Amino acid sequence: MNTVRFIATDKIEKQFVATLRKNVNDYFKDNHISTKANAVMVLKTIVLMSIYIAPYIVLLIVPMSSIVALGLTIMMGIGIAGVGMGVMHDACHGAYSKKHWVNNLLAGTLYLLGSNVLNWKIQHNVLHHTYTNISGLDEDINEKGPIRLAEQSPLKWYHRYQFIYAFVFYGLMTLTMLTNDFIRLMTYEKAGLVKSQNKHVKGEFVRMLFRKLIYIAIILGLPLWLTDFKWYQILIGFIVMHWVASIILSFVFQMAHVVEGAEQPNVEGDVHSEWHIHQLKTTSDFARKNRLLSWYVGGLNFQIEHHLFPNICHIHYPKIAPIVEQTAKEFGIPYNLKSSFRSALMSHILRLKELGKPNVEHYAS
Repeated sequence: MNTVRFIATDKIEKQFVATLRKNVNDYFKDNHISTKANAVMVLKTIVLMSIYIAPYIVLLIVPMSSIVALGLTIMMGIGIAGVGMGVMHDACHGAYSKKHWVNNLLAGTLYLLGSNVLNWKIQHNVLHHTYTNISGLDEDINEKGPIRLAEQSPLKWYHRYQFIYAFVFYGLMTLTMLTNDFIRLMTYEKAGLVKSQNKHVKGEFVRMLFRKLIYIAIILGLPLWLTDFKWYQILIGFIVMHWVASIILSFVFQMAHVVEGAEQPNVEGDVHSEWHIHQLKTTSDFARKNRLLSWYVGGLNFQIEHHLFPNICHIHYPKIAPIVEQTAKEFGIPYNLKSSFRSALMSHILRLKELGKPNVEHYAS
Protein backbone atom coordinates (compact mmCIF):
# COMPACT_ATOMS: atom_id res chain seq x y z
CA MET A 1 0.00 0.00 0.00
CA ASN A 2 1.05 3.60 -0.49
CA THR A 3 2.36 5.26 2.64
CA VAL A 4 3.17 8.78 3.77
CA ARG A 5 6.23 9.88 5.69
CA PHE A 6 6.20 12.69 8.22
CA ILE A 7 9.36 14.72 7.76
CA ALA A 8 9.85 17.53 10.26
CA THR A 9 11.73 20.53 8.84
CA ASP A 10 10.96 22.98 11.65
CA LYS A 11 13.24 22.89 14.70
CA ILE A 12 10.45 24.40 16.82
CA GLU A 13 8.25 21.39 16.09
CA LYS A 14 11.01 19.03 17.25
CA GLN A 15 11.51 21.09 20.39
CA PHE A 16 7.77 20.97 21.07
CA VAL A 17 7.69 17.18 20.84
CA ALA A 18 10.69 16.78 23.15
CA THR A 19 9.23 19.23 25.68
CA LEU A 20 5.78 17.61 25.54
CA ARG A 21 7.17 14.15 26.16
CA LYS A 22 9.25 15.41 29.08
CA ASN A 23 6.33 17.28 30.65
CA VAL A 24 4.00 14.28 30.45
CA ASN A 25 6.66 11.82 31.61
CA ASP A 26 7.49 14.11 34.54
CA TYR A 27 3.84 14.03 35.64
CA PHE A 28 3.90 10.24 36.02
CA LYS A 29 7.39 10.22 37.51
CA ASP A 30 6.72 12.98 40.03
CA ASN A 31 3.46 11.39 41.16
CA HIS A 32 4.93 7.87 41.22
CA ILE A 33 2.09 6.38 39.17
CA SER A 34 1.94 3.93 36.29
CA THR A 35 0.75 4.97 32.84
CA LYS A 36 -1.46 1.86 32.77
CA ALA A 37 -4.78 1.01 34.43
CA ASN A 38 -5.35 1.44 38.15
CA ALA A 39 -7.92 0.07 40.61
CA VAL A 40 -10.49 2.64 39.46
CA MET A 41 -10.06 1.40 35.90
CA VAL A 42 -10.52 -2.22 36.95
CA LEU A 43 -13.76 -1.35 38.75
CA LYS A 44 -14.91 0.58 35.70
CA THR A 45 -14.23 -2.48 33.53
CA ILE A 46 -16.42 -4.65 35.76
CA VAL A 47 -19.25 -2.10 35.69
CA LEU A 48 -19.19 -1.66 31.91
CA MET A 49 -19.09 -5.39 31.30
CA SER A 50 -22.02 -5.83 33.69
CA ILE A 51 -24.13 -3.26 31.81
CA TYR A 52 -23.84 -5.51 28.76
CA ILE A 53 -23.90 -9.00 30.27
CA ALA A 54 -26.41 -8.59 33.13
CA PRO A 55 -29.36 -7.52 30.90
CA TYR A 56 -28.63 -10.46 28.59
CA ILE A 57 -28.73 -12.94 31.47
CA VAL A 58 -31.99 -11.43 32.70
CA LEU A 59 -33.43 -11.76 29.19
CA LEU A 60 -32.59 -15.46 29.19
CA ILE A 61 -33.92 -16.45 32.61
CA VAL A 62 -36.74 -14.03 33.50
CA PRO A 63 -40.10 -14.12 31.66
CA MET A 64 -41.03 -10.61 30.52
CA SER A 65 -42.98 -8.59 28.00
CA SER A 66 -41.48 -7.66 24.66
CA ILE A 67 -41.41 -3.97 25.71
CA VAL A 68 -39.27 -4.72 28.77
CA ALA A 69 -37.06 -6.97 26.67
CA LEU A 70 -36.59 -4.17 24.15
CA GLY A 71 -35.47 -1.87 26.96
CA LEU A 72 -32.90 -4.45 28.03
CA THR A 73 -31.53 -4.73 24.48
CA ILE A 74 -31.10 -0.95 24.46
CA MET A 75 -29.19 -1.24 27.72
CA MET A 76 -27.03 -3.96 26.15
CA GLY A 77 -26.23 -1.61 23.27
CA ILE A 78 -25.21 1.09 25.71
CA GLY A 79 -23.13 -1.43 27.63
CA ILE A 80 -21.26 -2.92 24.70
CA ALA A 81 -20.48 0.53 23.30
CA GLY A 82 -19.05 1.42 26.72
CA VAL A 83 -16.97 -1.76 26.76
CA GLY A 84 -15.68 -0.97 23.28
CA MET A 85 -14.66 2.57 24.18
CA GLY A 86 -13.57 2.07 27.78
CA VAL A 87 -12.02 -1.40 27.85
CA MET A 88 -11.34 -2.90 24.41
CA HIS A 89 -9.91 0.30 23.02
CA ASP A 90 -7.22 0.66 25.69
CA ALA A 91 -6.42 -3.04 25.55
CA CYS A 92 -5.94 -3.04 21.76
CA HIS A 93 -3.46 -0.19 22.17
CA GLY A 94 -1.58 -2.06 24.90
CA ALA A 95 -2.54 0.77 27.26
CA TYR A 96 -4.52 -1.25 29.80
CA SER A 97 -1.71 -3.28 31.31
CA LYS A 98 2.02 -3.92 31.09
CA LYS A 99 1.14 -7.61 30.72
CA HIS A 100 0.46 -8.66 27.13
CA TRP A 101 -1.91 -11.45 28.13
CA VAL A 102 -4.14 -8.98 30.00
CA ASN A 103 -4.28 -6.66 26.99
CA ASN A 104 -4.98 -9.59 24.66
CA LEU A 105 -7.73 -10.92 26.93
CA LEU A 106 -9.53 -7.59 27.22
CA ALA A 107 -9.01 -6.77 23.55
CA GLY A 108 -11.06 -9.92 22.96
CA THR A 109 -14.13 -8.15 24.33
CA LEU A 110 -14.49 -6.92 20.75
CA TYR A 111 -15.70 -10.44 19.92
CA LEU A 112 -18.72 -9.70 22.13
CA LEU A 113 -19.76 -7.28 19.40
CA GLY A 114 -19.22 -9.84 16.67
CA SER A 115 -16.18 -8.06 15.28
CA ASN A 116 -12.51 -8.95 14.84
CA VAL A 117 -9.48 -7.76 16.82
CA LEU A 118 -6.90 -8.08 14.02
CA ASN A 119 -9.01 -5.97 11.64
CA TRP A 120 -9.53 -3.38 14.36
CA LYS A 121 -5.83 -3.11 15.12
CA ILE A 122 -4.97 -2.63 11.45
CA GLN A 123 -7.79 -0.20 10.70
CA HIS A 124 -7.51 1.80 13.92
CA ASN A 125 -4.03 1.44 15.40
CA VAL A 126 -2.10 1.32 12.13
CA LEU A 127 -4.09 3.31 9.57
CA HIS A 128 -6.15 5.78 11.60
CA HIS A 129 -3.51 6.64 14.18
CA THR A 130 -0.66 6.89 11.70
CA TYR A 131 -2.46 8.74 8.90
CA THR A 132 -5.15 10.62 10.80
CA ASN A 133 -7.62 12.42 8.49
CA ILE A 134 -5.56 11.71 5.38
CA SER A 135 -7.97 10.64 2.66
CA GLY A 136 -7.17 7.29 1.08
CA LEU A 137 -5.21 6.07 4.09
CA ASP A 138 -7.39 6.77 7.12
CA GLU A 139 -10.44 4.54 6.69
CA ASP A 140 -12.35 6.48 9.36
CA ILE A 141 -12.99 9.25 6.84
CA ASN A 142 -13.74 6.94 3.93
CA GLU A 143 -17.26 7.15 2.54
CA LYS A 144 -19.75 5.43 4.84
CA GLY A 145 -22.40 4.43 2.30
CA PRO A 146 -24.03 7.73 1.27
CA ILE A 147 -22.05 9.75 3.83
CA ARG A 148 -19.18 11.96 2.63
CA LEU A 149 -16.63 12.55 5.40
CA ALA A 150 -13.60 13.73 3.42
CA GLU A 151 -13.08 16.74 1.21
CA GLN A 152 -11.24 14.57 -1.33
CA SER A 153 -14.16 12.13 -1.75
CA PRO A 154 -16.50 12.47 -4.77
CA LEU A 155 -19.41 14.82 -4.16
CA LYS A 156 -22.91 13.55 -5.02
CA TRP A 157 -26.17 15.49 -5.12
CA TYR A 158 -27.61 13.66 -2.12
CA HIS A 159 -24.71 14.66 0.13
CA ARG A 160 -26.43 18.01 0.67
CA TYR A 161 -28.87 16.14 2.92
CA GLN A 162 -26.33 13.99 4.77
CA PHE A 163 -26.45 16.11 7.92
CA ILE A 164 -30.00 14.75 8.29
CA TYR A 165 -29.76 11.12 7.19
CA ALA A 166 -26.23 10.41 8.47
CA PHE A 167 -27.55 9.50 11.90
CA VAL A 168 -29.59 6.62 10.48
CA PHE A 169 -26.61 5.14 8.63
CA TYR A 170 -24.26 5.62 11.58
CA GLY A 171 -26.43 3.04 13.33
CA LEU A 172 -25.40 0.36 10.84
CA MET A 173 -21.68 0.39 11.65
CA THR A 174 -21.37 -2.70 13.85
CA LEU A 175 -23.99 -4.67 11.91
CA THR A 176 -22.07 -4.25 8.65
CA MET A 177 -18.87 -5.30 10.41
CA LEU A 178 -20.35 -8.77 10.91
CA THR A 179 -19.92 -9.50 7.21
CA ASN A 180 -17.57 -6.74 6.02
CA ASP A 181 -14.83 -8.02 8.31
CA PHE A 182 -14.15 -10.82 5.82
CA ILE A 183 -13.82 -8.42 2.89
CA ARG A 184 -11.67 -6.07 4.94
CA LEU A 185 -9.35 -8.90 6.00
CA MET A 186 -8.72 -9.85 2.36
CA THR A 187 -8.15 -6.19 1.47
CA TYR A 188 -5.57 -5.89 4.23
CA GLU A 189 -3.93 -9.10 3.04
CA LYS A 190 -3.51 -7.70 -0.48
CA ALA A 191 -2.02 -4.51 0.99
CA GLY A 192 0.50 -6.53 3.02
CA LEU A 193 -0.97 -5.32 6.31
CA VAL A 194 -1.87 -8.77 7.67
CA LYS A 195 1.70 -9.95 7.20
CA SER A 196 2.96 -6.77 8.88
CA GLN A 197 1.13 -7.93 12.02
CA ASN A 198 2.89 -11.33 11.83
CA LYS A 199 -0.40 -13.06 11.02
CA HIS A 200 -1.41 -15.51 8.29
CA VAL A 201 -4.60 -14.73 6.42
CA LYS A 202 -5.90 -18.30 6.11
CA GLY A 203 -5.69 -18.99 9.82
CA GLU A 204 -7.17 -15.59 10.66
CA PHE A 205 -10.04 -16.15 8.24
CA VAL A 206 -10.93 -19.49 9.82
CA ARG A 207 -10.69 -18.13 13.36
CA MET A 208 -12.80 -15.13 12.43
CA LEU A 209 -15.49 -17.33 10.91
CA PHE A 210 -15.50 -19.58 13.98
CA ARG A 211 -15.78 -16.64 16.40
CA LYS A 212 -18.61 -15.04 14.47
CA LEU A 213 -20.55 -18.31 14.38
CA ILE A 214 -20.09 -18.69 18.13
CA TYR A 215 -21.24 -15.09 18.60
CA ILE A 216 -24.40 -15.65 16.52
CA ALA A 217 -25.11 -18.91 18.35
CA ILE A 218 -24.90 -17.19 21.73
CA ILE A 219 -26.57 -13.86 20.99
CA LEU A 220 -29.38 -15.28 18.81
CA GLY A 221 -29.37 -19.03 19.43
CA LEU A 222 -29.68 -19.01 23.21
CA PRO A 223 -32.71 -16.65 23.25
CA LEU A 224 -34.38 -18.86 20.62
CA TRP A 225 -33.77 -21.91 22.78
CA LEU A 226 -34.36 -20.55 26.30
CA THR A 227 -37.06 -17.88 25.90
CA ASP A 228 -40.59 -17.72 24.52
CA PHE A 229 -39.85 -14.81 22.19
CA LYS A 230 -40.52 -15.29 18.48
CA TRP A 231 -37.59 -15.37 16.10
CA TYR A 232 -38.49 -11.98 14.63
CA GLN A 233 -38.68 -10.41 18.11
CA ILE A 234 -35.20 -11.70 18.88
CA LEU A 235 -33.95 -10.39 15.54
CA ILE A 236 -35.45 -6.96 16.23
CA GLY A 237 -33.76 -6.88 19.64
CA PHE A 238 -30.47 -7.87 18.05
CA ILE A 239 -30.73 -5.07 15.48
CA VAL A 240 -31.75 -2.51 18.13
CA MET A 241 -28.78 -3.46 20.31
CA HIS A 242 -26.36 -3.00 17.42
CA TRP A 243 -28.00 0.20 16.22
CA VAL A 244 -27.71 1.79 19.69
CA ALA A 245 -24.07 0.74 20.03
CA SER A 246 -23.24 1.93 16.52
CA ILE A 247 -24.85 5.34 16.97
CA ILE A 248 -22.88 5.94 20.16
CA LEU A 249 -19.57 4.73 18.73
CA SER A 250 -19.98 6.66 15.47
CA PHE A 251 -20.85 9.93 17.19
CA VAL A 252 -17.93 9.76 19.59
CA PHE A 253 -15.42 8.93 16.84
CA GLN A 254 -16.69 11.54 14.39
CA MET A 255 -16.86 14.34 16.96
CA ALA A 256 -13.12 14.01 17.42
CA HIS A 257 -12.04 14.30 13.77
CA VAL A 258 -14.87 15.47 11.51
CA VAL A 259 -15.52 18.81 13.16
CA GLU A 260 -14.62 22.44 12.60
CA GLY A 261 -10.92 23.04 13.10
CA ALA A 262 -9.86 19.44 12.39
CA GLU A 263 -7.87 19.60 9.16
CA GLN A 264 -8.08 17.10 6.31
CA PRO A 265 -4.80 17.73 4.47
CA ASN A 266 -4.63 16.97 0.77
CA VAL A 267 -1.45 14.93 0.86
CA GLU A 268 0.61 14.27 -2.25
CA GLY A 269 3.87 12.68 -1.21
CA ASP A 270 5.41 13.27 2.19
CA VAL A 271 4.03 15.48 4.96
CA HIS A 272 6.55 18.16 5.87
CA SER A 273 5.57 18.33 9.49
CA GLU A 274 6.19 16.45 12.71
CA TRP A 275 3.75 13.57 13.25
CA HIS A 276 2.68 14.95 16.64
CA ILE A 277 1.87 18.32 15.06
CA HIS A 278 -0.24 16.51 12.47
CA GLN A 279 -2.21 14.85 15.27
CA LEU A 280 -2.93 18.21 16.90
CA LYS A 281 -4.08 19.71 13.62
CA THR A 282 -6.43 16.84 12.74
CA THR A 283 -7.91 16.02 16.15
CA SER A 284 -10.24 17.65 18.65
CA ASP A 285 -11.09 17.26 22.32
CA PHE A 286 -14.61 17.89 23.58
CA ALA A 287 -16.55 18.15 26.85
CA ARG A 288 -13.46 17.61 28.99
CA LYS A 289 -15.22 18.80 32.15
CA ASN A 290 -18.13 16.39 31.77
CA ARG A 291 -17.07 13.63 34.17
CA LEU A 292 -19.91 11.24 33.41
CA LEU A 293 -19.34 11.48 29.67
CA SER A 294 -15.58 11.09 30.10
CA TRP A 295 -16.14 8.00 32.24
CA TYR A 296 -18.52 6.39 29.77
CA VAL A 297 -16.70 7.12 26.49
CA GLY A 298 -13.39 5.85 27.79
CA GLY A 299 -11.69 9.22 27.62
CA LEU A 300 -12.24 9.42 23.86
CA ASN A 301 -13.37 13.00 24.37
CA PHE A 302 -9.67 13.52 25.21
CA GLN A 303 -8.84 12.46 21.69
CA ILE A 304 -5.80 14.71 21.31
CA GLU A 305 -4.13 13.14 24.33
CA HIS A 306 -5.08 9.68 23.08
CA HIS A 307 -3.52 10.28 19.66
CA LEU A 308 -0.35 11.72 21.13
CA PHE A 309 -0.01 9.04 23.83
CA PRO A 310 -2.01 5.95 22.75
CA ASN A 311 -0.05 3.71 25.12
CA ILE A 312 -1.26 5.62 28.19
CA CYS A 313 -4.48 4.37 29.79
CA HIS A 314 -7.35 6.82 29.29
CA ILE A 315 -7.96 7.00 33.05
CA HIS A 316 -5.05 9.49 33.16
CA TYR A 317 -6.16 11.77 30.31
CA PRO A 318 -7.97 14.37 32.49
CA LYS A 319 -4.68 14.99 34.31
CA ILE A 320 -2.37 15.17 31.30
CA ALA A 321 -4.74 17.17 29.05
CA PRO A 322 -3.91 20.53 30.72
CA ILE A 323 -0.22 19.68 30.35
CA VAL A 324 -0.64 19.02 26.61
CA GLU A 325 -2.76 22.13 26.10
CA GLN A 326 -0.37 24.40 27.99
CA THR A 327 2.68 23.03 26.16
CA ALA A 328 0.97 23.53 22.81
CA LYS A 329 0.08 27.09 23.81
CA GLU A 330 3.69 27.85 24.74
CA PHE A 331 4.87 26.76 21.29
CA GLY A 332 2.02 28.39 19.38
CA ILE A 333 0.62 25.02 18.28
CA PRO A 334 -3.16 24.85 17.67
CA TYR A 335 -5.20 22.93 20.24
CA ASN A 336 -8.76 22.23 19.10
CA LEU A 337 -11.21 22.00 22.02
CA LYS A 338 -15.01 21.97 21.98
CA SER A 339 -16.29 22.94 25.42
CA SER A 340 -19.32 20.63 25.54
CA PHE A 341 -20.90 17.57 23.98
CA ARG A 342 -23.52 19.80 22.37
CA SER A 343 -20.95 22.12 20.80
CA ALA A 344 -19.00 19.15 19.43
CA LEU A 345 -22.17 17.57 18.04
CA MET A 346 -23.26 20.82 16.39
CA SER A 347 -19.76 21.23 14.98
CA HIS A 348 -19.96 17.77 13.45
CA ILE A 349 -23.38 18.51 11.95
CA LEU A 350 -22.06 21.78 10.48
CA ARG A 351 -19.09 19.90 9.07
CA LEU A 352 -21.43 17.36 7.46
CA LYS A 353 -23.33 20.26 5.91
CA GLU A 354 -20.15 21.78 4.51
CA LEU A 355 -18.96 18.43 3.17
CA GLY A 356 -22.28 18.16 1.36
CA LYS A 357 -21.60 21.35 -0.58
CA PRO A 358 -19.20 21.95 -3.48
CA ASN A 359 -15.86 23.71 -3.03
CA VAL A 360 -15.36 22.81 0.62
CA GLU A 361 -12.41 24.66 2.09
CA HIS A 362 -10.38 23.80 5.15
CA TYR A 363 -11.60 25.25 8.37
CA ALA A 364 -9.35 27.44 10.40
CA SER A 365 -8.94 26.47 14.03
